[in-house]
Amino acid sequence: MSEENSRRYARRLSQAEAELWMMATADVRPSRARAKKLPAAPPAVEARTPPASSVVSDRPPPPKSPPRPIDIDPRTFAKLKRGRLEVDAKLDLHGLRQAEAQRSLTAFLRRCQSNGARIAVIVTGKGLTRDEGGVLRRVVPMWLEAPNLRDVVVGFGEAARHHGGEGALYVRIRRADRAR
Repeated sequence: MSEENSRRYARRLSQAEAELWMMATADVRPSRARAKKLPAAPPAVEARTPPASSVVSDRPPPPKSPPRPIDIDPRTFAKLKRGRLEVDAKLDLHGLRQAEAQRSLTAFLRRCQSNGARIAVIVTGKGLTRDEGGVLRRVVPMWLEAPNLRDVVVGFGEAARHHGGEGALYVRIRRADRAR
């Protein structure tokens, strides 16, 4: 229904409907992602629950999670490409199934972080058998962006040709002291 049609057919709730609505939605709380999109209580009825800002919570605020990984900046990429910045570690995922590859990648990156590595190369392969590339080439970037690795991965991007090109990724690793 278009916005014009919804305004034309909008009506106020009767008192009985409004009370029924309040009873049905009294314990419902919108998720954070949808909180902005959902409508508030019907305008004809006063809210019977105290506003969220006046409710005192005994829970501490959730810890801040590290930001999402970003692309490797052009300056760092240029240094890696020219050999002025060394790669600290390399992981080759060729021949592994997805589950094995994901476990290996997570363990490898956590080990690299604890050893103080700053840049790692992850070789996924190009996946020449399909037009869209291999499975690992498609899923490894998703794994690197996953919340469980945000405290490890700062950013990633396609590797230079001598490090594997399209079939490999540079991964910038967060320092262990800044991970938490």
